[in-house]
Amino acid sequence: MTVDVNIFNQMILEKGAKNSSVIEVSGIHFDPELRKACEQNYCGNFGKNWTCPPLCGDVNELIKRAKQYTHAVVFQTIHTLEDSYDFEGMTKASKEHNTIVKDVFKATKEMIGDNSLVLGAGGCSECEVCAKMDEEPCRHPDLAITSLEAYGMYVSKIAHLGGMKYINGQNTVTYFGMVLFN
Repeated sequence: MTVDVNIFNQMILEKGAKNSSVIEVSGIHFDPELRKACEQNYCGNFGKNWTCPPLCGDVNELIKRAKQYTHAVVFQTIHTLEDSYDFEGMTKASKEHNTIVKDVFKATKEMIGDNSLVLGAGGCSECEVCAKMDEEPCRHPDLAITSLEAYGMYVSKIAHLGGMKYINGQNTVTYFGMVLFN
């Protein structure tokens, strides 16, 4: 199935992304070592969310999967904070971003079926509490969204590839998502 990237880009912007850009997957720098940052567990999801390391799978296998695609639309959401310590605002912004990623995911499935890979920021938030916390299998594997970092991607470099800023000024937080396709 051929993807009209202009229509695809427009759909992502209509879903609420601030910016989006088409890039070639061959231009993405993958680094398996990036996953070591996840081991620091700053977000608290390491080993507690099916889409987070180490549960999401071997990083080299995920990189191999991503490299099967030729193109990607990288997109960003930019949110204003009260100040640089506005953790409540960051959490709210993360939820807003994840809602947009879910909307993009659903629209992507309608447009091109299962011939794509949608990645977001942080662990999947489809369920209020991940089934992993109850030692159960993922409740919605068809809706689960893994992060760009789990796939060994440096988001700052992807932002640059897409002609976007990684940091968008004082008192803002920026989140990224991506749809990979052929």
